[in-house]
Amino acid sequence: MFRYLRDATVLLLVVLFAGSCAIQKNPVTGKSRLLAYSWSQEVQIGQEVDQELMVQYGLYDDERVSEYVTEVSEVILAESHMRREDTDRQFRETEFFFRVLDSPVVNAFALPGGYVYVTRGLMVHLNNEAQLAVVIGHEIGHVAARHASQRAFRQTLGQIAVIGGAVLGQELLGLPGESILNLSSQAAQLIFLSYSRDAERESDRLGVEYSARAGYAAEEGAAFFTSLKRMSEQSGQSIPTMLSSHPDPGEREKAIPQMAEEWAREGYEQTIRNEERYFEMINGMIYGENPREGFVDDGQFVHPELAFRFPVPDQWQLINQRNEVILLSGQQDAVMIFRIDGTSGTARESVQTFIGQEGITVNSQSETRSSGEYAAYQADVTIPQQQGNLRALIYAVEYDGRIYRYINYTLESKWDAYSTVFSHVPEQFNQLTDRRILNIQPVRLDVVAAPRADTFRNLLPSSLPMDITPEELAIVNQVGLDEQIPAGRYLKIPVQ
Repeated sequence: MFRYLRDATVLLLVVLFAGSCAIQKNPVTGKSRLLAYSWSQEVQIGQEVDQELMVQYGLYDDERVSEYVTEVSEVILAESHMRREDTDRQFRETEFFFRVLDSPVVNAFALPGGYVYVTRGLMVHLNNEAQLAVVIGHEIGHVAARHASQRAFRQTLGQIAVIGGAVLGQELLGLPGESILNLSSQAAQLIFLSYSRDAERESDRLGVEYSARAGYAAEEGAAFFTSLKRMSEQSGQSIPTMLSSHPDPGEREKAIPQMAEEWAREGYEQTIRNEERYFEMINGMIYGENPREGFVDDGQFVHPELAFRFPVPDQWQLINQRNEVILLSGQQDAVMIFRIDGTSGTARESVQTFIGQEGITVNSQSETRSSGEYAAYQADVTIPQQQGNLRALIYAVEYDGRIYRYINYTLESKWDAYSTVFSHVPEQFNQLTDRRILNIQPVRLDVVAAPRADTFRNLLPSSLPMDITPEELAIVNQVGLDEQIPAGRYLKIPVQ
């Protein structure tokens, strides 16, 4: 873990201080200004963080969808400042990469140097190709305008320390920031996604410009921001996910059609919507969390794909990532991190490799068994930290040809309050045998034509899977619950 934390910290330092500030050219304006990184450094940063993102989130496993998003994105890229004749060669020849992440979160973002991401969660909330084009154009705009480098140049050292400490809520945890900095891709997101409102407005303008020049009906982008505003209102939160530092969605839904009209007056016909083609692409796409990758059922974390289960303590928050499960105590002062150890051959080796790292004091270690059946090994250790020592239980179990390892820790002063639950969770690790759970399948979108003219509410099935609400589906379909839907209109209906 120390090595992983060290590597993550090194990556952050590369991201934040990769070279001294220098006068660099902005492809959008063609002018030079002080920026934090050279273009080659931005490309390097993008490459490094992209690899972490692939591990952290994974790509959506549908080559057809991936190729489609890349195809649309390349059309938009061709109209951007990154591909214009008067743009410097280093920018024109930069290869771009477009990814669809396997995440239910409604999000799109870009890394410097030409890496653009959309999630499947975002894609199911769009209604046509023109909306996707505006979103992609917006993210290409961030790269072209070099917003990450601009922001890093303005960032003070004190502000950077605050960002580093906020990763995964370390400040709330009351634990040293570096203790949880094993998700440096999340730190990179905080750094790169918290653009200023002016930068976001510039990217909105560029997204409309690029999509309009490509012939897309750029005004369609407004409907997506209407959906984001409705999501905010329904959740009771100000702005969801990617929009915390963005302009208000209501402002954007008004501004985008106005900007599209300006490009229409310039002579750019904006007729492409490709609704039918878009719906064909998202038909069958996974909607929401994929239960095959684990979920909480009756106080247990269950994983149908790997057929295991373990208890989730009351009042603990569970964060299910692609490559690990994190449990946070109700007081947010204790953590359990569970993941597969892909390098060790036995539970004993897994634990002893961890505790053999320099600086760790072993209080005790012993062989044991999870659920009285599966070979396991555990160690109670103290990990020195400048802000206060950590006390941890390192526990590994052998199951179905894999080694699973828990790293359960808190401040040494709070060990007595958590030692029992730290032991109880891994000791109850067990095989999952419930056929109901083992056979569960994800919810997928079924794109259907409305069989008759009626209200959206009346066209929904009598029951919906996985606690999905009619209000949620109305937002996904960009309609009102009581809106009259004409016969034949495409609707996105979840099925399981």
